[in-house]
Amino acid sequence: MVNINLAYTAPINPSGTTPALTPSQVWAGLQRKVRAAHEFVPLITSCSVLSESGATTTREVVFKTQPEKPVREECVHYAPSRVDFRQEDGSTISNVVSRDADGALMMTYVFEWRHPDVSETEQGGEVERLRESHWKTAKMAVEGSINTIRRLVKEGEII
Repeated sequence: MVNINLAYTAPINPSGTTPALTPSQVWAGLQRKVRAAHEFVPLITSCSVLSESGATTTREVVFKTQPEKPVREECVHYAPSRVDFRQEDGSTISNVVSRDADGALMMTYVFEWRHPDVSETEQGGEVERLRESHWKTAKMAVEGSINTIRRLVKEGEII
């Protein structure tokens, strides 16, 4: 089995970007992402909330790559800075809002993708192919989420 661990960080308010997002707007965006993942992640085609209890939301998402296999996720909220998405196979994704040394807001996604059918000694570079694919997905997910939150603020969906 192969576990691929990686993280990607991007500034939430890079120079020249408007409107500048506030921490409360970013948190509201992450809360919306839990319930409407398809608005934030192009690889997800649908998202259904199955239950909510306290700081935990259980949902089912469908990925374009495997429409026949919905994925159940437990989403645990750690207001106002982190949401953990835990999948049944043990894969985990954390969405983290933080600040850099100068106080600028940052968004980091930390991924642990589990591949039980892939061996570390896999021939043909399968592990490296997966790492590269996951890196592109991580970049797209972080930057796409920030852009979606900004769009929702511009449209008045998030205040």
